[in-house]
Amino acid sequence: MDAMTSPEARSAHNLPERSVSELSADLKRTVEETYSRVRVRGEISQPKLAGSGHCYLRLKDDTAVIDGIIWKGSYQKLTVRPEEGLEVIATGRLTTYPGRSSYQIVIDSLELAGEGALLKMLEERRRRLAAEGLFDPARKKRRPFLPRCIGVVTSPTGAVIRDILHRLRDRFPVPVLVWPVLVQGDGAAQQVANAVAGFNALPPDGPIPRPDLLIVARGGGSLEDLMAFNEEVTVRAVAASRIPVISAVGHETDTTLCDFAADLRAPTPTGAAEMAVPVRLDLLAQVRDDGQRLHGATRRLLEDRAMRLEGLARGLPPVDRMIEDYAQRLDDRWERLGTAARMTVDRRAAMVGQLGARLRSPAEQIAAKQGQLAQAAQGLDGAVRYTLKDRDARLTAVSGRLRPDAVARDVTRHQRDLDSLWARLGTAAARSLPEAERRLTAAAERLAVNSYQGILDRGYVVVRDDSGQVIDSRAPLKGGEAVTLQFRDGSAGAVITGSGSVAGGRRTPGRKGDDTRQETLF
Repeated sequence: MDAMTSPEARSAHNLPERSVSELSADLKRTVEETYSRVRVRGEISQPKLAGSGHCYLRLKDDTAVIDGIIWKGSYQKLTVRPEEGLEVIATGRLTTYPGRSSYQIVIDSLELAGEGALLKMLEERRRRLAAEGLFDPARKKRRPFLPRCIGVVTSPTGAVIRDILHRLRDRFPVPVLVWPVLVQGDGAAQQVANAVAGFNALPPDGPIPRPDLLIVARGGGSLEDLMAFNEEVTVRAVAASRIPVISAVGHETDTTLCDFAADLRAPTPTGAAEMAVPVRLDLLAQVRDDGQRLHGATRRLLEDRAMRLEGLARGLPPVDRMIEDYAQRLDDRWERLGTAARMTVDRRAAMVGQLGARLRSPAEQIAAKQGQLAQAAQGLDGAVRYTLKDRDARLTAVSGRLRPDAVARDVTRHQRDLDSLWARLGTAAARSLPEAERRLTAAAERLAVNSYQGILDRGYVVVRDDSGQVIDSRAPLKGGEAVTLQFRDGSAGAVITGSGSVAGGRRTPGRKGDDTRQETLF
């Protein structure tokens, strides 16, 4: 049989036997050693950020797909966040995942594959944020004409802050608060967003003045250098600011998403300072010019009013003549008033005399009333005498009709009736009381026969549990359970045995000093 075995078969039997885990480990080691550092260009597909902070995605081109993973620590350092459809160059190492027999790239860094991919990403982001209404002109706030304090978000070491402060000092010096931030690189976007939110969080009357206007500024640079002002977190912070924001990022030809979200866009940081405040000398000149114009207008108005007053005065008669006329009319009215007063008093006196002549004297009136009173007294005396006589006659007639004999007869008749009724009541009571006593005795005997104590007297026992409830069945009884047995002459405790029987003792009358005895009841 060995001679008939083929060389191929003999060679296969000579191969060492390997487990799946060993083979997977060899493959993993080979792939990681061969491709320990690679750069792969492709389009991001299905990016997903897990709850652990790791990011999973796929890189694809026209004909192939490779899985990718970005660990949490590397993801936080990325300058370009993975987005669907974004063309990038991923740098990392290849490894295998034995659990699914697949290979993947562990990405350490991402960079955009050319400016076209970056512009495509920014355009898609702009359309998405615009659809949310962040760039709506209706949301724009008006900048104050003359802010009392200005907040600047920029790098504290660059030329931008010096240009802004120099321009503000030349035009109209106002207090300036600078919030230093990174304007480029890792964490720059989050710092800018935190600065805008921090200025908005200042209390209006706090120890640090709250700015009336914000300037977000940066010098010029490439598109990649300005990416911090294109990040979504920065755009949302600028759009949510309650303080008006001027965006001054880059040169006039540079455009960022912050320019769309801000309330006003300046071509340069210096232009932002010029937009923020007016020129103080121009304001002074304007105020001076307006004051001169106001003074001239007031003077001309007063001259015109004086001229019109003088013209009206010429049309009026002399004042002394007008006073003389009114003085004469006053004297005439005074004389007529005195005459009218005297005439009124005389007329009233005559009317009083006429009325007094028609009135009778009090003595005459008293005498007339006395006569009327005497006549009324005579009439009242006669009426009283007549009434008394009439009442006396009527009383005599009534007293003649009253006799005591009739009342005595009624009293005697009612007394006889009362005696008869009392005798009948005694007879009825004598007949009914024995019958009622007999019925009551019979009912008491029946009650004693059927009473609870009577049943115990016939030899029955009541079994109760430890709560006092009556036990009327053997089913609830358990071995070792304590029960109470009630007899006709007392009660005793007992214990249920294992077989369901009851053993115990009861209290029975006996000799002095021997009050109880133990018995087996069942």
